[in-house]
Amino acid sequence: MFLKARALSVTTQNPPDLFSLLHHSPNAKHLRHLHAHLLRTFLYSNVVLSSKLVLAYSKQNHLFPTSLSVFWHMPYRNIFSWNIIIGEFSRAGFASKSIDLFLRMWRESCVRPDDFTLPLILRACSASREAKSGDLIHVLCLKLGFSSSLFVSSALVIMYVDMGKLLHARKLFDDMPVRDSVLYTAMFGGYVQQGEAMLGLAMFREMGYSGFALDSVVMVSLLMACGQLGALKHGKSVHGWCIRRCSCLGLNLGNAITDMYVKCSILDYAHTVFVNMSRRDVISWSSLILGYGLDGDVVMSFKLFDEMLKEGIEPNAVTFLGVLSACAHGGLVEKSWLYFRLMQKYKIVPELKHYASVADCMSRAGLLEEAEKFLEDMPVKPDEAVMGAVLSGCKVYGNVEVGERVARELIQLEPRKASYYVTLAGLYSAAGRFDEAESLRQWMKEKQISKVPGCSSI
Repeated sequence: MFLKARALSVTTQNPPDLFSLLHHSPNAKHLRHLHAHLLRTFLYSNVVLSSKLVLAYSKQNHLFPTSLSVFWHMPYRNIFSWNIIIGEFSRAGFASKSIDLFLRMWRESCVRPDDFTLPLILRACSASREAKSGDLIHVLCLKLGFSSSLFVSSALVIMYVDMGKLLHARKLFDDMPVRDSVLYTAMFGGYVQQGEAMLGLAMFREMGYSGFALDSVVMVSLLMACGQLGALKHGKSVHGWCIRRCSCLGLNLGNAITDMYVKCSILDYAHTVFVNMSRRDVISWSSLILGYGLDGDVVMSFKLFDEMLKEGIEPNAVTFLGVLSACAHGGLVEKSWLYFRLMQKYKIVPELKHYASVADCMSRAGLLEEAEKFLEDMPVKPDEAVMGAVLSGCKVYGNVEVGERVARELIQLEPRKASYYVTLAGLYSAAGRFDEAESLRQWMKEKQISKVPGCSSI
């Protein structure tokens, strides 16, 4: 009753008062009373108030269908109205609907986008991974003369970074007369996420020279770069900076530090950071489980997996890759099948790297015929990693028959890769088939296929 009385008491109030009430409306019921008042007093035709009503419903989690219905029933709609509905759908995760609304505005109204509309729709294109739509909006930005707008240019850079089109993003970035910390952070993060750690570090240095302050988001990307390069010394320095500058390591920062130590094979440090994190998610657990799995610490990998399930956290594809890698290192075939089947329970579709781990486990245990049958029964065509695991097992156990068949499959995939020929020749020699081994080596010379000399980054 109080809310109803409060809404009804605004009959004599002017639009600014109603604007404030809409902005501070505590719940949907109160909004409905204000909505009814606007209809009764003909203030609904005030485009600012009706647009604010659309926004208020969205803030109360009534975007669809209430906000959208109010929007379509507005007597007048201007760019302010369109920006609100496009932006709210984009922020709520309905990127395709946001793009659809933008197209309807363009085709069915006389309203034209401004430099607030275009960043909203570019963000929607980025979220939906609609590369073609993003390119078209970029062209529209140029046609409408918004190429000099800082808001629009920044949104274009971030969209291309999110889509992995770093050359496009860098060209726009370099052409911008003014750049802020958000742009530098986006470019730096984009390079690192695409595995271009050195280019990312160059961007980081440029950011530092420009005098921008560093924050936890930049540190996450910097830790990822250190992990990719195996730069433990620099990673420790970043860790120290985080401890000195951050009162509490957040989830993302904690995960990044853990992952950096895992990639640098310093699992004791990674485990210490993991234990001291105030909150842990599936990424935290998976990073450590994968680290122990790849390192061959079977017991710890399985122990962490069990603890994660007890805490009610569902594993993801990376988690299972960790325990399957541990099984491969330990030659635990039955255990690997158990985890492989468990993926179905969590509705995780196995990727080629999961198949490679199972094949590697079977090959290390000497079950080479079974491993070959496993390759044949795969729902997807096995790649080099999967077949290479079986070939390695054939080399260890001297199984020429399976090794010959698998090697020929690999040679069809990569006819210029010398290591497969060398392995097959080695199998022939080990089995006493020296003529075939020599014939294969001679054929390699004729085709000028040679093994690339090994090198070390140390």
